[in-house]
Amino acid sequence: QVQLVESGGGLVQAGGSLRLSCAASGLTFGYYAMGWFRQVPGKDRDFVAAINVGGGLSTYYADTMKGRFTISRGVAKNTVYLQMNGLQPEDTAVYYCAAQYGSTGSKRSQDQAQYPYWGQGTQVTVSS
Repeated sequence: QVQLVESGGGLVQAGGSLRLSCAASGLTFGYYAMGWFRQVPGKDRDFVAAINVGGGLSTYYADTMKGRFTISRGVAKNTVYLQMNGLQPEDTAVYYCAAQYGSTGSKRSQDQAQYPYWGQGTQVTVSS
């Protein structure tokens, strides 16, 4: 049974940083591209970032996250991370990690329908 468990959310002041973690089990981690999405109540879930499989481990970001967020994966720990710097109140949301089998691309990585596995989410709240 595939499980994705996010952690690291919390309350932070504007300009601060958080690192989210997503621990994966029940799958061969190295075969799955991983993504982060976020959702504000009453709004659609939005793409944040994704990281590919393979030697290149290419990464993809939503435009508003480029330069502030960094996605990485720790293969030994079956964990994907999202380092978030320069947080702003508009970054307040529930953050979800997700997994899709195989290599992904820029367009496919942003498509929620391509991810069959999801975590339960972790709340990030940024105060002004």
